[in-house]
Amino acid sequence: MARVLKPGGRFLIANLNSFKSACGDEGWVMGANGERLHYPVDNYLSERRMWSEYRGIRVANYHRPLSTYMRLLLGAGLQLVHFDEPAPIEGAPNRAEYFVRVPWYLVMEWVKPFNPDVVP
Repeated sequence: MARVLKPGGRFLIANLNSFKSACGDEGWVMGANGERLHYPVDNYLSERRMWSEYRGIRVANYHRPLSTYMRLLLGAGLQLVHFDEPAPIEGAPNRAEYFVRVPWYLVMEWVKPFNPDVVP
């Protein structure tokens, strides 16, 4: 991305949060009554592929720790100008609670500086 981006150019990354994908293949630990107790985070630093299926669509998801993204993008001379882990803003309260307990998504905006040797 950094190679083809023009100086001053920006791009967005919207991705699963690494805390979510660390045990995305395991999912929630459920209680005896079916309540969600907690969401495990394990093998966080181990990069891997896992398969996910939802409504008949099967996709490969990749877990990478946040440090992998940061190291590669910063190493390419890009600058992070925005980062967020958005929370739900509407919907059924019981559904919103599900997404607030575990950071599901992250959004990053990166810019390629005009002169990579000059850091603001």
